[in-house]
Amino acid sequence: QVQLVESGGGLVQAGGSLRLSCTASGSIFNFNVMGWYCQAPGKERELVASIPGGSITNGYVESVKGRFTVSRDGAKNTVYLQMNSLKPEDTAVYYCNFVMWDGNREFEFWGQGTQVTVSS
Repeated sequence: QVQLVESGGGLVQAGGSLRLSCTASGSIFNFNVMGWYCQAPGKERELVASIPGGSITNGYVESVKGRFTVSRDGAKNTVYLQMNSLKPEDTAVYYCNFVMWDGNREFEFWGQGTQVTVSS
């Protein structure tokens, strides 16, 4: 079992910045990917950014490229999402996602979600 604890959401004006953090604890396999999803009211949850363990390679949804940066600290099992130049349309609940594999099975875990509100 893996537990995810998120922090860093809040209210910010358009053009501002926020940094989200998510720390994983528990029985963690080396082969894993950590990422962030967002869900706005009335919309489906969608992937924002992800980064595999032990890698600097990451992926972003088109709408946040150039504004958001995902990174991770392997020693702390922590993933960060630096969000700059925030827009009102970025308003959503942001969820940390952790997927790992043991060679045979996939395990997926979610954080509790943190609200990000961007005012115009």
